[in-house]
Amino acid sequence: MTSNLDVIRATYEGTSEENGKHLLAALAADATWTEAAGFPYAGTYTGPEEIFAKVFRRLATEWLGYKAVVHTYLADGDRVAAYGVYSGTYATTGKSMRATFAHLYRLKDGKIVSMEQYVDSAMVQQALTTTK
Repeated sequence: MTSNLDVIRATYEGTSEENGKHLLAALAADATWTEAAGFPYAGTYTGPEEIFAKVFRRLATEWLGYKAVVHTYLADGDRVAAYGVYSGTYATTGKSMRATFAHLYRLKDGKIVSMEQYVDSAMVQQALTTTK
């Protein structure tokens, strides 16, 4: 039997393509995905199609070498937390960033029903802005 921790790990620890495929398979049909205030994709999105359109497609097209590398996982019943570091270069400005993050997932019957992002958005915002 696959644990909740295994489900979440599979969405971070492969290639981008593998991670995306595992995430798509793990999302419940009515999953909610909350990107933190201050992050460029801030808001709450519902369902795999909207989550991929409003978050992951934008990450893939607006950033170069974007990564989310997890260094710590914590699991407690139906909740799994992933702590790590984002990195990448914003294509429009050519500026790179590194920002710490925490993702808190809630799962039910082996499916992700919610994710809430916590991030050092100031580091991300610096990469988005052009200096004058």
